[in-house]
Amino acid sequence: MLDDIDQVRLHFTEESLDLLNVCLGFIMYGVALQLKWADFVEVGKHPKSVVTGLFSQFLLLPALTFLLISIYQPKASLALGMILVAACPGGNISNFFSQMSLGNTALSVSLTAMSTLLCLFMTPINVSFWGSLNPATAAILQDVELDFWKMTKTVLLLLGIPLIAGVLTTRYLPRISAVIQRPIRLASIAFFVVFVFVAFYNNFDFFLKYIGVVILIVFLHNLLALLGGYGLSSIFGLPPSDRRAITVETGIQNSGLGLILIFNFFDGLGGMAMVAAWWGIWHIIAGLSLGTYWGKRTPTA
Repeated sequence: MLDDIDQVRLHFTEESLDLLNVCLGFIMYGVALQLKWADFVEVGKHPKSVVTGLFSQFLLLPALTFLLISIYQPKASLALGMILVAACPGGNISNFFSQMSLGNTALSVSLTAMSTLLCLFMTPINVSFWGSLNPATAAILQDVELDFWKMTKTVLLLLGIPLIAGVLTTRYLPRISAVIQRPIRLASIAFFVVFVFVAFYNNFDFFLKYIGVVILIVFLHNLLALLGGYGLSSIFGLPPSDRRAITVETGIQNSGLGLILIFNFFDGLGGMAMVAAWWGIWHIIAGLSLGTYWGKRTPTA
C-alpha cells in the first residue's frame, strides 16, 4: 500500500500556498501579542527549567525521532516529515494547554518565545543534520537540493517579522494589543483548522489510502515527544508544574510552519505533508486529553 507514497504530491494551488503563508504569519503575530519583555526576563529567573525545556525541544526530540525512525523504518517521505515536525518550535496553543494542565504557564510562555527565536536557525540545522543521517531521507534532501540559507531566510520571514511586529504592538500600543489578542488567537486557530480541513478534502483519495499508517506513526511520535519531555524534566529534578509545562512544549509542535516548509521546499511531498497535517489535528486532541487529566490533579512534589 505504501509503495508510491514517496511519489505522491498533494494538490495545492499557488493561491492556497500564499494563503497558508499569510495564515501562519497571522498566527505568529497573535502569539507575539501575548509576549512581553518580562517573559524573556523570566528566562533568567529559571535558567535550569528553561535550558531543560529548550534542550528537550531542539535536541532530545529530534534525537528520539531519529531513534523511532530507525526502529519503525517508515517510508522516506514519512520519516522526513517526522524529522521536520520535530525540528519545528512549540505550537501556538501550547501555552493554553500548559495552563489547562496546571503547569507553569510563565515558563511555557518563556519557552514559546525562546524556541520561536531559536528555530530561525535550529529548524534548518535539525532538518539538514538528522535528515542527512538516514540514507533514504538524505536522498530526498539531495533530490530537492535543500538550501540551508534559503530555508533560514524563509523561517525568518514567516516567524521573525510577525514576532517582532506583535511584540512592538504590545509594547507601544498596549490597549489595542489587549483588545485584539483573544480575537486574533481564536481566528488564527480557526483559519489553520479550516486550511487543514480543505487540504484533506482536496486530497481525500490520498488521505483515505494512507491515513491509517499516518495516524499510527503520528500517535507514536507524539507519545514519544510527551514522554521525552516529562522524563528529561524529571531526571533534572524540576518541580512538577515545570515538568508539565516542558512536557506540553515538547509535545505541541508548530505543524503550520512544517506545512509551509514542505510546500516551499519539498513540492508538497505527500508523506511529509500528511504527517504535518495530521500532527496539527492530533496534537490538539492530545493536548486537550492531557490538560483534562492533569487539570484534575494538583501538582505536588
